[in-house]
Amino acid sequence: MQGQARLAAGQIEDGATRLSRSHSLDFLRGLAILGVVAIHVSQSFPSNIHAVDYAFMCGWTGVNVFYFVSAITMCMMWTRRVEANPTRKFYIRRALRIAPLFWLAIPLYLVVNGTGPSANAPNGIGPLQVILTATFLHGFWPDSVNSVVPGDWSIAAEMTFYLVFPFVITAFGSRRHLYLALAIALHLVNVDLFKPWAFELFSAYYGPGNESFVWSTLHISFLNQLPVFLVGCALFFSLRDGFAKSDAAIYAAFIALSFMANRASGAHEFNYLMINLALGAGVAGCIRFAIRWQPIEALGRNSYSMYLSHFAVILGLRQIWPLADGLVSLLIVYAVTAALSYLVARATWHLVERHAQDLAHRLTASTATTTRGEPVTATGVVLNGRSAGA
Repeated sequence: MQGQARLAAGQIEDGATRLSRSHSLDFLRGLAILGVVAIHVSQSFPSNIHAVDYAFMCGWTGVNVFYFVSAITMCMMWTRRVEANPTRKFYIRRALRIAPLFWLAIPLYLVVNGTGPSANAPNGIGPLQVILTATFLHGFWPDSVNSVVPGDWSIAAEMTFYLVFPFVITAFGSRRHLYLALAIALHLVNVDLFKPWAFELFSAYYGPGNESFVWSTLHISFLNQLPVFLVGCALFFSLRDGFAKSDAAIYAAFIALSFMANRASGAHEFNYLMINLALGAGVAGCIRFAIRWQPIEALGRNSYSMYLSHFAVILGLRQIWPLADGLVSLLIVYAVTAALSYLVARATWHLVERHAQDLAHRLTASTATTTRGEPVTATGVVLNGRSAGA
């Protein structure tokens, strides 16, 4: 029995050491932002070669990689600290990490893109859309998603996840099967109940001809993304504590139940689930084998600002680009967009983000202690580790 206990402790210690290094997480963020930039560049500068444009369009999976990395990072940050008022401090850190740049992006894109009707806002942008966006509630109303700030649907999902995360990890602790059980339950509720009901409601509200718009916004809604975050939390504890046969059984049940629900409801989310599970396996593999490459890691450390700024970079290049659409044009624009977005990110780090992080540190500074080799519990005992930037 003592030998088994030592083995379990050694597994946790090895997992903690592996997860305490941020290099693989930065590498994954770098891959994710390269994917996101790829899809948006290809939409504005198509190569007109089906295989190439399809490959670039697959960059949408970068957002989901961000979700997995975010969940893993949040679990790692939460379990490495013992401090007073952890939930309040968590909210301060997350708000000051995300809000300053996002609030700057709101007026910028309102000036650049205007407030008239668009594919994302059939009735135009008004005070409601701006207020919802500024308060990170835009994910809950269809024509406020992506209407004020391009790509802001993922920011809405991230911030909503941050809102519920302290309560979930406090309740579940390191019991990763509970995260998976909740992911399964929410997925089935979304596919069988919420999405069909919301589709009928908002289709009637926006009128005929907007069904595709409504369906797309429901697909990127928080309820459809939350299972991805929960699977990411489960992956963190599996990587830290070791995978078990029961994990495979739960994932198999998840797939089977999703397939049946998809056939019954026609919600078309089964393929999305399968892609996300494959991405989660890839994320776990990168962390497990400590995959890294410094140039990609550098992009990953600046991925948030790159995400917000690359839309403006692409729009600007579209106005002045001298080459006709084609493979050469696409590849050059992709490289230029990534480079310029990175330079913008470095500037915003020095001008905005660094000061926001300093403020977050001052507001949350306390005498925090860490322990080593102790698994997280529902009461907040933590594991030693080094923070990785989110």
